Amino acid sequence: MEILLRTPKDFSFKRTAISHGWSELPPFEIDPQNWTLTRVIALDDRAFTVTITHTRRAVKIQAPDKASRRALEKIERDTRHMLRLDDDMSEFYRLISRDADFQWVETEGAGRLLRSPTVFEDLVKTICTTNCSWSLTDKMVRSLVAALGRESNDRRRAFPTAQEMASQPEKFYRDEVRAGYRAPYLKELAERVASGELDVESWLASDEPTAELKREMKRVKGVGDYAAENLLKLVGRYEGLALDSWVRAKFARLHNGGRAAKDKKIEQYYSRFNHWRGLALWCDMTRDWMKDGKSSF
Repeated sequence: MEILLRTPKDFSFKRTAISHGWSELPPFEIDPQNWTLTRVIALDDRAFTVTITHTRRAVKIQAPDKASRRALEKIERDTRHMLRLDDDMSEFYRLISRDADFQWVETEGAGRLLRSPTVFEDLVKTICTTNCSWSLTDKMVRSLVAALGRESNDRRRAFPTAQEMASQPEKFYRDEVRAGYRAPYLKELAERVASGELDVESWLASDEPTAELKREMKRVKGVGDYAAENLLKLVGRYEGLALDSWVRAKFARLHNGGRAAKDKKIEQYYSRFNHWRGLALWCDMTRDWMKDGKSSF
């Protein structure tokens, strides 16, 4: 069954699909040669694998023929959310297009950051990116999905719910997921979300100032400045730079003659983009992930 979703004029499926590493982590899969994004979407006790491609003015979702109307509605809703189809990027593009070095951003439709269907999944994955290599992040997420995710129609697996994660002992996260010091954090997070004590999905529509929302995120064990500022981008707040060793090294190569730059200098460089500065930085850092319409991601 095929679903077509019209896209904004400034939308780039390619730039969104490879906007950051989420597309490499299950339940996502990315084929940058054929430009196909695969995703397992969960609904109650079932899960469905969908493939997402693009046409000139629409994204095309291939869903299972036996999917119910309710499932199709969720597939459409989750796809719109993941690809940020309803995000208004006009203010960002107006601001950034004034700078000759950043005019490519609007031209190429960059700036939409791929995200998961839920804040909970984004939060768990973000915790799995802290203080480790990308290969270890990948290993933790794959282990988590393989062990707890519901099986889809083609035997892929969905991302586990908070309830499914809360049902496991801390030992599971330490010994099977190999989460290290994160093991008790993941267990506690799942329990708090499953019980209703912590409503992370409310962060999407929060009217709190960004500084206060960041403080709330940092009350979750395992979330520091870097993790909170990355997560803020996924809920539409772009003030934070989320500086880490990779960003600092790349800034040094691009803008400081290969020499290490102090964080203050990096902050000053992007300050002209005001509350969009974190997104401007990320676009700058990932410009070379696509060349001549092909992914170098």
